[in-house]
Amino acid sequence: MFNLLKQKALLNPDINHDEVLVSRLRNGDESALTDLYNKFWQALFISAFNIIKDKELCEDIIQDIFMNIWHNREKLEIRISLKGYMYACARYQVFNHLKKNKDRIQVELFDDLEKRFQHTTPETEMMHQELVLQINSIVATLPEKCQLVYKLSREEQLSHKEIAERLNISVKTVENHITKALHSIKSSMGSSISMAMVIWISKNIF
Repeated sequence: MFNLLKQKALLNPDINHDEVLVSRLRNGDESALTDLYNKFWQALFISAFNIIKDKELCEDIIQDIFMNIWHNREKLEIRISLKGYMYACARYQVFNHLKKNKDRIQVELFDDLEKRFQHTTPETEMMHQELVLQINSIVATLPEKCQLVYKLSREEQLSHKEIAERLNISVKTVENHITKALHSIKSSMGSSISMAMVIWISKNIF
């Protein structure tokens, strides 16, 4: 199916608007999967290859992204931009692979990891910045104390204990604020994104 998608993508340059495309996917329109692939596969592949340096593995990772979307199409719900969603999926899949295989991966692959993933091409840099803006806009809707706890955790990389001591609150309260923030991000990004994905993205997005 991967090769078929590639062939169709080259023959069908017309891409529908994101909302229509997602609706077509939910309705089981296979040509919508082709359009989605045509629109994003190259940028996602380049981003993944710039990190992993393995053509076949990157093809598998990108294929998995599209196949997962297709297999879960009936419950697909994306509330952020489709571009941000696809980039988030790619980030998660690549980082998850590195995390699971860190004992077998060359150390140099981890050098400047975030910078390389963000700025592989002008398109992926734009996708990264768009995702950052979308996450920030979601966080900005949280109560002030929840925002502060989340930012101390993600931007300053403080532990729950350190945040509790700085704000003079309990560790349990810190945990509750983090949980609330993550659930808010998940619900705002769409039900098709797992909590594990939200946690991983939110740790590496800033």
